[in-house]
Amino acid sequence: MNTTYIPAARIGGHSLDGVTHDVIDPATGAAFASVGWAGATDVEHAVGVATDAFAAWSTTPARERASALRGIAADLRAEAAEIAPAIAAESGKLLAEATGEVEFSAKYFDWFAEAPAIAEEEAGRVTPMRRFRVRRHPVGVVAAIGTWNFPLSIPARKIAASIAAGCPTVLKPSERTPVSSDALVRICERHLPVGVIGQVIGDGIEISNALIDDPRVAAVTFTGATPIGKIIAERAGRTMTRACLELGGRAPFIVREDADVADAVDHLMIANLRNNGESCIAANTVFVPTSLSEEFRCVLAARIEATRPGAQSEAEADFGPLIDMDAVERLTALVDKAEQAGKRVVRGQAGPDSGAFMAAAVVEDARDTELFEQEIFGPVLALVTYDDEDAVVEEVNAWGVGLAGYVCGRDLAAAQNLAERLRIGIVGINNGAPNTPEVPFGGFGASGIGREGGMDGYDEFTELQTISIAR
Repeated sequence: MNTTYIPAARIGGHSLDGVTHDVIDPATGAAFASVGWAGATDVEHAVGVATDAFAAWSTTPARERASALRGIAADLRAEAAEIAPAIAAESGKLLAEATGEVEFSAKYFDWFAEAPAIAEEEAGRVTPMRRFRVRRHPVGVVAAIGTWNFPLSIPARKIAASIAAGCPTVLKPSERTPVSSDALVRICERHLPVGVIGQVIGDGIEISNALIDDPRVAAVTFTGATPIGKIIAERAGRTMTRACLELGGRAPFIVREDADVADAVDHLMIANLRNNGESCIAANTVFVPTSLSEEFRCVLAARIEATRPGAQSEAEADFGPLIDMDAVERLTALVDKAEQAGKRVVRGQAGPDSGAFMAAAVVEDARDTELFEQEIFGPVLALVTYDDEDAVVEEVNAWGVGLAGYVCGRDLAAAQNLAERLRIGIVGINNGAPNTPEVPFGGFGASGIGREGGMDGYDEFTELQTISIAR
């Protein structure tokens, strides 16, 4: 029975209602919650309240901001048992992964609690005639636009950085997955002054455009598809609004000739099936040296054939349902088309008869397939062989996108050398989960602008000021 209702907006600590829409559990196709949708006038109200909060929050001592962030982290951990099932139900990921997402989100608040104190260590520079002080100032009100595949951790890493920097923030979560983000906002409200955090939910285009077009919004941070990111960048440019964009990629997984095959496959399974493959850093294309191709195919095929999708709470499931049937149909069509063209396809076990489930799959010799040419975003791999590592680097760098990638090999120095030649924002060497809050995350080329995480993620929401003092 649908009993959970998420308001259309949280502004100044108060809820606003809107036209009600269902929130769907992709495992069943049925509504498990409902959400109100806000409109452009609600955005105007939210930005106004955030603007009013800016003067006080931007001058709040770093120690006090840090205390607020630590309190948010503690409450997230304390309420993980309630939040994780909501993440799983709305996004389709396994409950264990949803629980991990709560902890990962808390770690962003842990990390950014340290950032204000680090940033306040002013840079002093001296010349014979001048003494200089370089300081960082909060940029202003921030619009944070999230997406559905990590409905808690993506908003968390944006909000943690922006409020740590002294910037009141208005969150626009995905209207498809609003339950966990609403929980996050309510936790934030307990620890922050009125107006420092707000939320508006609704039609993606209408709400996002209203946020970006508002001249009081100083910065927008967005995670999502590259085509949408380009539109946001163009729109933000009209008002000189700063944009931090974490966009899509193609996540190559490169196996070197000296790799331990079983170990490489272990990392590949994590890199591809984590979050049901619906991740911007999920491994897409696997490059395997010809000398290892037969062994690698056999080991990978055995692992894929043993996988089985299941409901989010099913302990034995390897991954959950995709976000909806459209995603299943798109990927199934791409795999079937490759098979009809003569490609060998290895499939895993089928999932439940109803719901947005699909079997995992590997398409071999996939270079001339549509799968090879795009971000797959699901439990499907495109496998190709190679003889020249330099040619692989050249090919990958020519894609024009570079968010995440993976390299496997025993010689760590050689693997690192290969990683450094790739135009990719984050590269995992012998690991399938390379990201962590303490380091910057973002892409090269069409995979985005700016960075999230690390001190770089904090700096995205600050302006540098130089004060020149005569000696």
